Amino acid sequence: MTTTSDGASAVATLRTTAAIRERAQNLLHRARSGDSPWFVVDDDALDHAAAEVAELTRARYPTLAVPYHSRWRHFETGGVDRRAELAMRTTDVDTATQARSMIDLAVVSVLLDAGAGSDWRYVEPDTGLCLTRSEGLGVAGWHAFCGGLFSSDAGDPLRADAAALGSLDLDDLAAAFQVRPGNPLLGLEGRAQLLRRLGTQLAARADVFGPHGRPGGLFDTVTGPAVAAHDLLSTLLDTLSGVWLADNVIDGRPLGDCWRHPAVRGAGLSQGWMPFHKLSQWLTYSLLEPFEWAGVTVTDLDALTGLPEYRNGGLLLDTGVLRLRDPALAEQDWAVADELVVEWRALTVALLDELAPLVRHHLAAPQLPLACVLEGGTWAAGRALAGRLRGGRPPLSIISDGTVF
Repeated sequence: MTTTSDGASAVATLRTTAAIRERAQNLLHRARSGDSPWFVVDDDALDHAAAEVAELTRARYPTLAVPYHSRWRHFETGGVDRRAELAMRTTDVDTATQARSMIDLAVVSVLLDAGAGSDWRYVEPDTGLCLTRSEGLGVAGWHAFCGGLFSSDAGDPLRADAAALGSLDLDDLAAAFQVRPGNPLLGLEGRAQLLRRLGTQLAARADVFGPHGRPGGLFDTVTGPAVAAHDLLSTLLDTLSGVWLADNVIDGRPLGDCWRHPAVRGAGLSQGWMPFHKLSQWLTYSLLEPFEWAGVTVTDLDALTGLPEYRNGGLLLDTGVLRLRDPALAEQDWAVADELVVEWRALTVALLDELAPLVRHHLAAPQLPLACVLEGGTWAAGRALAGRLRGGRPPLSIISDGTVF
């Protein structure tokens, strides 16, 4: 017989990056032993992959002043410093108010940042830039935020709050992202529903997000002269896990980006669950800079894991570090919950931890945080290889509802 405390303990375990890493490493060990029905690991290809990542990192950041892998890079698309523009619009407020606004923007923008599909485009009104994929989503979301789409207070447009998010209209979101016949955005409805659920969760946790339910309330509740990155992630998981579709649950508690895999070991009710929390970690990476810009030191960055998505995972397949046992599997469409996809993502997490020190060695940059290796980096190399090999498409086709990939 299980108890409520058993369920709470399992959920707490699955919300740690220690569990992500341990379980991912176990699946990698299994694959290296030849026991995976899906993948073969070629360790000889690891250094080749690291060299490719290092070469691209040097090309993109010749001085090795590599910023964090974060949503803020997309706001810099086209060489436009949109963060500076946002700061100029808030010069009449204090540092904390600026930080809350930037946290609001980052949270909403990250939750909108799932795969856009290959047919969607966004034309920026001011610059005429025609943008696609993550850059297009980032800039479109930035303009929607600055236009007050996510604020219920017309006199204070540069914020996101529970009332506006909870009642977000699909047509308004579609218009902000220039969705129309001939310009479809993958998972648009899923994105709108996700933001509505965000509004509900923000309103339910006034102790964390304040009376108006603003993500920026994190600046007041996860605060101090220093903040550990994992504490920030834990707060997000503890307060916002209800935004994710509740199919994956233990004792009624939503697990979010956490999936069944029969070979995953664990204690009690956590047995058989492989956690990732990709968007929550991507969000955490994207909150590092707003905290730092406000004078808060963020510590222990490498407690976060690499992001298990199709650019990092694609890098490993396209460099031969991972191979499908049956190449025909690449011709199928896969769901996020499929065992092959769960294992691919787990192997990606574990192999990124092994790839990072090799990249640092090639760059002679031993102190480079994982957040910068990803930016320099593994994500960019995965995209570049996909562009050369398949016109930008990932090596595996994942059916997305706009809430995971």
